[in-house]
Amino acid sequence: MDWSGAGGGRRWRTWPPTPRSKPLIYLLISLPLSLLLLLYLSPFTSLSSPPPLPSTSLCSRLSLSDERFLWYAPHSGFTNQVGELKNALLIGAILNRTVIVPPALDHHAVALGSCPKFRVSSPATLRAAVWDHIMELVRDQRYVSMADIIDISPVTASMVRTIDFRVFASIWCGQDIKKACSSSMCCSLSTIKPVSDLSDQCRSLISGLDTIKGTGKCIYTVEEDCRTTVWTYQQNADEELDSFQPDESLKKKKNISYVRTRKDVYRSLGPGTVADRASVLAFGTVFSAPYKGSQLYIDIHASSADLKIKNLIKKIEFLPFASEIMRAGREFAIKRIKGPFLCAQLRLLDGQFKNHWKGTFSALKDKLKTLNQDSTISGTIDIFIMTDLPKENWTKTYLEEIDRDKKYKVYTLDERDDLVVGAAKGVRKAEMGIKSGFFPRNLDVQGAQESCELGSYLPDVLLFVEQSVCSCASLGFVGTAGSTIAESIELMRKNNVCDL
Repeated sequence: MDWSGAGGGRRWRTWPPTPRSKPLIYLLISLPLSLLLLLYLSPFTSLSSPPPLPSTSLCSRLSLSDERFLWYAPHSGFTNQVGELKNALLIGAILNRTVIVPPALDHHAVALGSCPKFRVSSPATLRAAVWDHIMELVRDQRYVSMADIIDISPVTASMVRTIDFRVFASIWCGQDIKKACSSSMCCSLSTIKPVSDLSDQCRSLISGLDTIKGTGKCIYTVEEDCRTTVWTYQQNADEELDSFQPDESLKKKKNISYVRTRKDVYRSLGPGTVADRASVLAFGTVFSAPYKGSQLYIDIHASSADLKIKNLIKKIEFLPFASEIMRAGREFAIKRIKGPFLCAQLRLLDGQFKNHWKGTFSALKDKLKTLNQDSTISGTIDIFIMTDLPKENWTKTYLEEIDRDKKYKVYTLDERDDLVVGAAKGVRKAEMGIKSGFFPRNLDVQGAQESCELGSYLPDVLLFVEQSVCSCASLGFVGTAGSTIAESIELMRKNNVCDL
């Protein structure tokens, strides 16, 4: 069965009315089946071999489970996707919902737009684009969960529930996820034999692009975005205007009339609301960032009186990379560089950074000048350089000057390095994306790998290993101004993740 991204409709058969003469027979037949389904879809199931899923609608399947889910549409680069995962975990904990953890999307495969300019894709468009890109990752056998790369176990152990997208899609959408698997635990999901494939219906309902009657208790799509809403929690400012609003010149130029309102996420989407009755609560993006004294979309502070949420905010401030990635970076620092070194993160080719080489190199020049004047440093200065500019293109740049200067010894990494390949294999084998969340019990994990079509694809972890190396740089760190990767490395260094 293919993971089609198409959103076409499906005709459903209309069954004739049940004869009134045999109500008891139908009751006796349907009751055991209902009980069986309830047992199967429960997180606490202990069935030795799961029964097939019913040939019904997605909403019928969801109604047989007590689980309540939260979905969102990540976008842009990996660091932005990490920020969205953190916000989703936070909102999931507040609303007591199980967060569906997505895969890591290709860099800028899905674009939001600009919140400050009030020019963004609608939540429904984003959700559909994310769904389609996930299907592409599956078909190409390039699926890697965000929880494979980022260690979310410190918060999923007791603070918030999660489920891997593949598990959700397999159980509730009836999708064959074999091509999305890289090891035995995920492959065991293929032993679930769905009677019907509801992938088209899942896409339509979760995206919200198609309005389907009678699905209010099944899916609730959040259509408020950063143009109109800032989500808060326990700030006593519900329905107040946010401090950041479009200025008059922008209103006239773009012919817009948006008003940004602060809304309490618990009061708007929690108990007693229409949204709370839905099995799946689907946001668009949950990306946010500080802007002009406010936040673009999510403004939930640690000052909350809710101790659980306060502790969660503190925990998710820094979520480390998976241990396989951290170990590779530390090993490179110890066994390859073998001493104190400087790390330089130079983003030169992407977006706004390609026009600011002079400023980017200037910060590195100043740092090297300071180190050269340090009397405690003797001999050559070791420098680890992570950059998106391939080494063969360093000609006639400041990087070539450094590489040729005998005062410095330059180290780099590429995806073919044994440490990087080893880290990728370790991430693939660990299956932390599957293990960190809900998983059906008593599936044949040991014997399932034979049923999977395991490809040779290894996740691209080079960027993450490079960041781990930089967290170990004892002579300091020089990052590219405005780069979220640089901010991520600074956070790693602040939390002393590299213990040399």
